[in-house]
Order: sequence, then structure tokens, then C-alpha cells
Amino acid sequence: MYKIGELAKRFAIKADTLRFYEKHGLLAPSSRSEGGYRIYTEQDAERLRFILRAKKVGFSLTEIGDLLSIRIDRDRYSCHEARDIVDAKLAQVKEKIRELQVFQQSLTTLSASCCGGNEPATHCSILEALDSADGDSKEVQS
Repeated sequence: MYKIGELAKRFAIKADTLRFYEKHGLLAPSSRSEGGYRIYTEQDAERLRFILRAKKVGFSLTEIGDLLSIRIDRDRYSCHEARDIVDAKLAQVKEKIRELQVFQQSLTTLSASCCGGNEPATHCSILEALDSADGDSKEVQS
């Protein structure tokens, strides 16, 4: 049995993190002491470990909740449903990587266009490119 501070210390997190997970329905204390303190069991600790591992690989709180539902009631769900959650996250990550690669190429091009000297920036090619309406980015229309 763990009090909130003890469980938090075991996993090197803050007690506020446990309260946050409780607020979002991911974790709940198994009971409360007579003084109202949250009491967690070893099973709660294993659930927290699962939450922290899922968070570490990038799942959102909603996705973690979905995975926890599958974990709790494995007979009601299929591996396919868990895989769908992972595959959707993987697609999001791949898209983000593509976006970051575009950003990287744009920044590389901007950097290469500038001499990087100590002269005044009155004709800085980076600033001129960002000021240019002919750039690659779409301007927001109001």
C-alpha cells in the first residue's frame, strides 16, 4: 500500500501528476485512509507504470485511456483494436517527421543563402526571403 507521496517517489514523479491522472480518469486510488489520504495498491502502481510507459512513447491521455480500457477488459477487445491505436499514432508521427523535414530543408536553404558576416543586416538575404511574398509559405488571408 502506498500513499500518494510514496507512489510518486517510487516513480520519480510529482504527486500532482498522480492527481492529474486521477482528474483525467486514468488512475484512481484503491481506497482512502480514515484521514482522507489516497491509498494505492501494487495493482495501481502497475497501472501507473503502464501509463508512464505509454506517455513516454508519445500517446496522448485519450489514447492512453483507450489502451487502458483494452488492458482492463482484454476479453472484450481484440489485438486489432490495440494495433489500430498504435498505427494511428505511428501515422501521426510519420506526418510530423515529414513536416519537420520540410522545415529543416527550408531552414537549411535560408541559412545557406546568408553570408553570415558582420555587416549590417540592411540587405540580409534571410530577412528578405522571409519578407518576400514570393516565398514557399502561404499567407494567411483575412
